[in-house]
Amino acid sequence: MSRELTYAEAIREAIDLAMARDPRVFLVGEDVGVYGGAFGVTDGLIQKYGAERVRDTPISEAAIAGVATGAALTGMRPIAEIQFMDFITLSMEQLVLQAAKLRFMLGGKVSVPFVLRTPAGAGTGAAAQHSESLENWFVHVPGLKVVMPSTPADAKGLLLASIEDPNPVIFVEHKLLYRTKGAVPEGYYTTPLACSEVKRAGRDVTIIATSLMVARALEAAGQLATEGIEAEVVDPRTLKPLDAEPLIASVVKTGRVLIVHEACKTGGFGGEVAAVLAESAAFDYLDAPIRRLAGLDIPVPYNRDLERRMVPQVEDIVDAARRLVREAR
Repeated sequence: MSRELTYAEAIREAIDLAMARDPRVFLVGEDVGVYGGAFGVTDGLIQKYGAERVRDTPISEAAIAGVATGAALTGMRPIAEIQFMDFITLSMEQLVLQAAKLRFMLGGKVSVPFVLRTPAGAGTGAAAQHSESLENWFVHVPGLKVVMPSTPADAKGLLLASIEDPNPVIFVEHKLLYRTKGAVPEGYYTTPLACSEVKRAGRDVTIIATSLMVARALEAAGQLATEGIEAEVVDPRTLKPLDAEPLIASVVKTGRVLIVHEACKTGGFGGEVAAVLAESAAFDYLDAPIRRLAGLDIPVPYNRDLERRMVPQVEDIVDAARRLVREAR
């Protein structure tokens, strides 16, 4: 049975269910307790579970990641929160040199099961130090998993699956998605990691999008349909490990692909997807070159008009997909 929840409510419900089910699960981060999190996601959990399991920390991202790593090594299941993804830069040593490598370096005798939640993305006027999308940094690191849900239902199911996973998971939540609503099943359920999903079927062009860009791609697909262009929208959901087969199958069907993400184009996830497609059976079915639509290679501006122009909007996706189809014809 489903009911409507916001993206933030779905994440809170997942955390609540996991904590109720497993006493090893606890929250750690700046202001996750009394304040309820920087975006209110963890509101009310400290009243329910107490300060032992909902732990406010000093302003030290390295300490947050270190606590999560150490606690996971001793058998706990931490859910850590970094208030803004930009500040994950301060925890890179713990995440990249420790958490990602320990299971391998110790021959599988230990696991490091924790989730690091972090809000990413522009659109709030928070400028260059509070608006970045750095997910592909972690896609590059062996030993880490990277998840980017685009809907409330996926956010809940993927978070519960991430908490159950024996590996460290970077769980990226877009700030502009927190207030969006969608149908969310009741009770405890998991959405498998590494399971891409076709969000809308189409025949003319494939749009592969992540996070907030999925909603924008779906809106763009609706507009394109009025012009007789049927776009198929595919959401990887988990960036690493990537479930590539649905992406390849979609491109084989449509013969055209547009890859959309918010992060800067250079070194972004779109380049990895393009390479996967170029090295797959989909290459022989392409009727047009693989196209990428991504954020500009600049720091996120504070000015709202400039900020908007830096990140792909619905009209940009419509224009890019339209040109791709017309070029191919």
